[in-house]
Amino acid sequence: FVYYYYNPSLPAAVVFVVLFGLSGLAHVGQIVHGRTWYFVPFVIGCIFEAIGYIGRTLSAEEAPDFTKVPYILQSLLLLLGPTFFAASIYMVLARVIILLQAGHLSVVKPSWLTKVFVTGDVLSFLAQSGGGGMLANAKSKSATQRAEWVIVAGLAIQIVFFGFFMLATLIFHTRIHSNPTQASRELQVPWKKLLYILYATSVFIMIRSVFRIVEYIMGRGSELQDKEFWLYVFDASLMAMTSMLFNGFHPGRVL
Repeated sequence: FVYYYYNPSLPAAVVFVVLFGLSGLAHVGQIVHGRTWYFVPFVIGCIFEAIGYIGRTLSAEEAPDFTKVPYILQSLLLLLGPTFFAASIYMVLARVIILLQAGHLSVVKPSWLTKVFVTGDVLSFLAQSGGGGMLANAKSKSATQRAEWVIVAGLAIQIVFFGFFMLATLIFHTRIHSNPTQASRELQVPWKKLLYILYATSVFIMIRSVFRIVEYIMGRGSELQDKEFWLYVFDASLMAMTSMLFNGFHPGRVL
């Protein structure tokens, strides 16, 4: 079993350990200060990302004699971290709709919105973690391929639910722009800016998920898995920007 088709970059891994570590710590402070406990899953996502890149750091130091544990750490945790980001993002939209007293303008009732999308997130998490576990224990090429297809199924679930979420956000934003509620007119908090942050971070997560699904469909030894560069462009950088955007404009400023 080939763990990597390249020698992982130590400086790159360390940079992202620091970025996710500092961003996660900042989120903890912001959550405690604003009592925005619904954002705790986001911190868990940061922890997963930071530990994942610690795994890559360990692998970089081991090169070329890689061992299994650091590989599993980075493979599984970097795969699963964004599902926790998504869970908090779903809850933010539900709270914005309730804040604006605009449940009638939402495609999904606010009371159901979080339940529906988080259910999809949980299904995606279970499939991806199950596939990741299978991949970690794969002893043959066929077992590896089966594991990768389970991961692809989990990523596909995430893309479907997240795509629906992005559409629901856009429809709600369009409707409340055309038919503003009294609360949306009178509130002095920058809720519109928060919606734009949701758009940006949702696009980042969607791009990352599409990259991951293409990566696993192409399989081991492909261009996307053969060069570390793509991981940092389409996963690490986008997820770090997602986390730091919410540091810069935390939902607690509105909700």
